[in-house]
Amino acid sequence: MAGNCFGQIFKAITFGESHGAAVGCVVDGCPAGLALDADTVRRELARRRPGGSAASTSRSEADEPEILSGIFEGRTLGTPIAIVIRNTGQLSRDYDKLKDVYRPGHADMVWEIKYGLRDHRGGGRSSARETAARVAAGAVAKAFLAENGVTVNAWTRSIAGISAPDPGCGDFDITEKNGFCVPSRDTAAKIAAKIDELKAAGESAGGVVECRANGLPVGFGEPVFDKLDALLAQAVMSIGAVKGIEFGAGFGSAAMSGSESNDRPLAGYAVPARGGSDNGGRISYSGNNSGGVLGGISNGNCLAFRAAFKPVPSIAKKQLTVDRTGREAEIEIEGRHDICVCPRAVPVVEAMTALVLADLMLRGRAARL
Repeated sequence: MAGNCFGQIFKAITFGESHGAAVGCVVDGCPAGLALDADTVRRELARRRPGGSAASTSRSEADEPEILSGIFEGRTLGTPIAIVIRNTGQLSRDYDKLKDVYRPGHADMVWEIKYGLRDHRGGGRSSARETAARVAAGAVAKAFLAENGVTVNAWTRSIAGISAPDPGCGDFDITEKNGFCVPSRDTAAKIAAKIDELKAAGESAGGVVECRANGLPVGFGEPVFDKLDALLAQAVMSIGAVKGIEFGAGFGSAAMSGSESNDRPLAGYAVPARGGSDNGGRISYSGNNSGGVLGGISNGNCLAFRAAFKPVPSIAKKQLTVDRTGREAEIEIEGRHDICVCPRAVPVVEAMTALVLADLMLRGRAARL
């Protein structure tokens, strides 16, 4: 199977299945000398771990990272960093009834057609459990970016149509203090009530996760095919359940005029002379409809995008499907599943964003003399 490696210089490879012995990652290309330890990875994994809200699965995993290589005396060696996260809370028997039928909204049928066999226990490699490995790799990327003045923060923008206020590029601490990762206690209470209602009905919900990167200088992105927004779109769309992404004004820009859409650069920044270097100043703009990207290159503004997540397909309601012989079958999915993935997807979106930015930061250092 191809497609398990992401990045060109700063690379992340993930491995493992939902009900296998472990999931994990190998990070290659991280420069030597970066301060990093298991606690850095552990903090990020704790944000993804289930149990933070009524929307998350009851599956209990310690998500304890085991760093096998690449770190010595608290700093990276420049060699591959291997991190293993053992699976300890899986209940494979919950999936025995699914061996010969295909869950609606899941990749079961197309996976089996493509590969000739599948791991029916929790979805195997296509399970959201795989994202723990992404978060571990993203923790390394976030540490590297922070060392260079770049921060990545995401939060839940909406769940089941209930929208949270926009914190802008400001303080994100409040999102970590409620189980839904929303920057508003009032919104969290409304979402909690809606989640209880959906859970009682055997239903699930979708939502939107918004992400911002601050401190990003001008120049991230490699036109034509490796544009910043193009790579971010690939990275975020690779997360299971993501069905769309938009930057800045996004689809709303289709209804704007050119003068409304254009982010006007404000006076006060002097472009360096040819062959010169930036003096460290930052460009200011009249707005951020572009989401911080122009021509596929970061423009010095706040990088901003939103990702839409579909409702969790594993619902408690009885559904009609087909079995492997093509006959209609009734299915009732048991086991432990999220009602909405958005709260636990927040650190996953951050991780994939950080991996893109870390890779482009290293690639950008070879862009000019």
